[in-house]
Amino acid sequence: MTKQILESSKQERFRIAVLDDYQHVALSLADWSVLDGRATVTVFNDHLADSDAVVERLQPFDIVCVMRERTPMTRTIIERLPKLRMIASTATRNASIDLKAAEERGVEVVHTGYTSAPTIELTWALILGSARNLVAENASLRSGGWQRFIGDDLAGRTLGVLGLGNVGGPVAQIGKAFGMNVIAWSQNLTVERAAEVSAKLVSKEELFRRADVVSVHVVLSDRTRGLVGAPELAIMKPTARLVNTSRGPIVVEADLIAALKAQRIAGAAIDVFDQEPLPLDHPFRTLANLLATPHIGYVSRGLYTRFYQDTVENIRHWLDGQATG
Repeated sequence: MTKQILESSKQERFRIAVLDDYQHVALSLADWSVLDGRATVTVFNDHLADSDAVVERLQPFDIVCVMRERTPMTRTIIERLPKLRMIASTATRNASIDLKAAEERGVEVVHTGYTSAPTIELTWALILGSARNLVAENASLRSGGWQRFIGDDLAGRTLGVLGLGNVGGPVAQIGKAFGMNVIAWSQNLTVERAAEVSAKLVSKEELFRRADVVSVHVVLSDRTRGLVGAPELAIMKPTARLVNTSRGPIVVEADLIAALKAQRIAGAAIDVFDQEPLPLDHPFRTLANLLATPHIGYVSRGLYTRFYQDTVENIRHWLDGQATG
């Protein structure tokens, strides 16, 4: 375990825990000194998956700052933290926080601003990286080799987008700018919404049959869990690629692994997984036709700065309320 502690004066009343600061940047991207005299900030750079270990770590803290869904704040955890007064989460929503349990315990939950731009950009980095075999070509060059693959074209090919929301919509528009034919589907998608981003609404089956690149951008829910599995992968072109920067469980992990091992599709590029961090022995770490990144869609300097600055402001505002309450 590694942690950083930002000391304040001896008059502090509250203790703040900042969780899962993998990159050791929480203290440098915001001015936490505005909390001096009222709080002590402890930053944890490691990740704890076991709920008992999480509870043990967080027992002394009044305020817990969570980065997206890295450490879920479940009912089991919340009910075992008697000192907990606030959960400060990044982004505008966090499905891994049990809001009902927090409300019942009188724990305030606050959120920060957010932008989808970094995830949209990473989606296209993955599409391009997979289509042009960038990782393998770079590795070849570094080891003394030269050209090894023939990359796939995008212009004139078909992009299939699952979901045309805050991420899927711009992804579709960028696809159009690359000269791609864009088709789309989701449970509630309309012809009108598809037309707004120059896409054509098709059935789910048609999308998987026609697309050269399928990019997943629906929100994880009971309706979308397992939305992409063996039946969908089986009807994709053998030259097609699957991209997922939304949530891991939308794609049936075992079915994708089987399809990649059998080379039923050309490849996949994913940023999200059923279990995060990804286990060391997971097949996704070794499959040659998979480009995988460690859930970095939102990990950009601009968005991180907004996350931590808004978090500090949320805590400052809450502390002001305690002083006047």
